[in-house]
Amino acid sequence: MKKLLISALCAVSLGHASAVMAQATWKLATGYRAESFHTQNIQQFAREVEQGTGGKLVIEVHPNNTLAKLNEISQAVQQGKAEAGETIMTSMVKDIPLAGADSIPFVVSSYKDAQRLWKLQRPGLEKHFAARGMKLLYAVPWPPQGLHSSKPVRGLADFKGTQMRTYNQTTMRIAEMLGAKPVDVAMVDVGKALADGRMDNMITSALTGVENKVWGPIKYYYEINAWFPKNVVFVSSKAFEALRPEARTAVLKAAGEAEVRGWQASQALATSATEELRANGVKIERISPELDQEIKRMGEKFSREWIRSVGNEANDIFVPYYMPQ
Repeated sequence: MKKLLISALCAVSLGHASAVMAQATWKLATGYRAESFHTQNIQQFAREVEQGTGGKLVIEVHPNNTLAKLNEISQAVQQGKAEAGETIMTSMVKDIPLAGADSIPFVVSSYKDAQRLWKLQRPGLEKHFAARGMKLLYAVPWPPQGLHSSKPVRGLADFKGTQMRTYNQTTMRIAEMLGAKPVDVAMVDVGKALADGRMDNMITSALTGVENKVWGPIKYYYEINAWFPKNVVFVSSKAFEALRPEARTAVLKAAGEAEVRGWQASQALATSATEELRANGVKIERISPELDQEIKRMGEKFSREWIRSVGNEANDIFVPYYMPQ
């Protein structure tokens, strides 16, 4: 009887151990606040993965640089410090130049164009991610980058001598081409820089303008849709392949839904943030047709320079992108 009891207990214990081993946990690192629409979308993605796998895969989301800094998240996943991560695609440009298609200004002018660019960009990026032991899951854009200005902008001459906020090589190059003085200002310091008179204009989203309450010093906002920077969510290939086939299917299904949901949220926020700027006294205006043509020519110059620097695989994106629809 005692032997039977011990055998039964062993069986229960082994069954419990098997159940525990069947459950996997991924740590997902992101550099953005828990309140960010990107992070909220990831949280929903994690819930849907847990539900879709019957609890066999749990994704723990670590926001606000708590697990790894934004620019170091892809390395953290490659090094096994986290199973999954999210970062802004342009943070990966040094390692994966193809990711720089996101930051070429004045080429993509609508969400429809941004979707088309992403479909052309994704296959090449998937190969680069795979070569680094990662699997790309989905990408979601920030609202488009607009022009915030303390003074009305009618033409290129209105930029000359102004102080333009810059934060990467692209924005520095834009400032130089416009004849503006580049001023390096971190996003958290935008409000103070405006109050101190250290900057006159900047290219960033309406949402960023709202989050930093730029009204007062900023009088005008122009919806130039300069570019649509994307955040990308990815996972260690090793962690993904360790899942059972049905769990992998559930992850990919949830990722596809997160991408659709995220693009919709981004577009809704672009509209609501612009209206909030208006409600706080910022004039929402369109640039002149002449200036629109000028910045489009600048975009073509940027894209040519980028293609030369990246090489043949850049042509796989922009040759079909510029073909007549």
